[in-house]
Amino acid sequence: MKILKLLAGLILSLVVLQATAQTEAPKGFSKGKVVLPDNSIVTGYIKDNIRKDASVIMLTDGKEKKYNGSDIAAAEIDATGYICIKGDFFKEVCSGELSFLQKSSDASSKPTNIGNDVLFISGTEGRPGDYFIYENKSRQLKLVSKKNLNAVVANTFGGYAPAIEKAKAAQADIAQLKDAVASYNSRSEK
Repeated sequence: MKILKLLAGLILSLVVLQATAQTEAPKGFSKGKVVLPDNSIVTGYIKDNIRKDASVIMLTDGKEKKYNGSDIAAAEIDATGYICIKGDFFKEVCSGELSFLQKSSDASSKPTNIGNDVLFISGTEGRPGDYFIYENKSRQLKLVSKKNLNAVVANTFGGYAPAIEKAKAAQADIAQLKDAVASYNSRSEK
């Protein structure tokens, strides 16, 4: 009888350990997903190598697969969204008709093979940490800095006064431009 109880306890412990192992992320990984160029979604555990080499590693069904920024359209890591443009990852600070993005990687040093030639053609302007406004309809990416803020505002918000006022207040801190983008995206006369 003692052996039967011990065996039942051992089996129950193994079942609990197995269930726990399946719900916890492996070390260095977080829950996440990647969106492929055809809009299919791969979910599983994801390792963030965005700043290191403009890539993520996806763990699905015990198998690891590396995705470069040029291989995917978007990624989500622990509920933080990233979109990929020309091989670079951009953190989505605010999204809608216009998106306010912060560059998170530098893919300009990644080689691209074209036939027998190796070229460095991927990547976008700016450095990690820089802010951008992305017009989703035209797929136009605009680097925003203190030097060009007024020009970007004049060409982006289409005369929408509330967004322009908030954008002018962002002169001291470009990160505050997210409020102007959110205001523009929430306007009623779209």
